[in-house]
Amino acid sequence: EVQLVESGGGLVHSGGSLRLSCAASGFSFGSSDMSWVRQAPGEGPEWISGIRSGGGVTMYDGSVKGRFAISRDDAKNILYLQMNSLKPDDTGVYWCVKGWGPFGSRGKGILVTVSS
Repeated sequence: EVQLVESGGGLVHSGGSLRLSCAASGFSFGSSDMSWVRQAPGEGPEWISGIRSGGGVTMYDGSVKGRFAISRDDAKNILYLQMNSLKPDDTGVYWCVKGWGPFGSRGKGILVTVSS
C-alpha cells in the first residue's frame, strides 16, 4: 500500500522559508517520479513541481520557479520541497504525489500559511 506522509508545514511570514518533507513507503520510491501539488483556499489543485526518478530532472510551475526547490533522498525514501521567499499566495494545502502530475496517490497533505 502506498503511504505518503507530509510534514514541515506551518505558519510563516511573507519572505520566509519552509522545507516540506514527504516520507514514502509501500512502493519502489527510487524508481518513481514524484510531484508536489498544492491547493489554495477556494481554488482547485495545482501541480507545482516534479522530479524524475534518479533526481536528474526537475520541473516547476512558473508561480514557484526560482523560489522552490524539489529534491529527493532515495536512501531514506523522502521527498523534499524547499520553499523560499514565500508569499501569501503560496498559502494552501500541499501534498506529495506519486508520479508525474497531480493525479497519483497522495498523502493527507500539510497546511502552509503565509502571512503578509
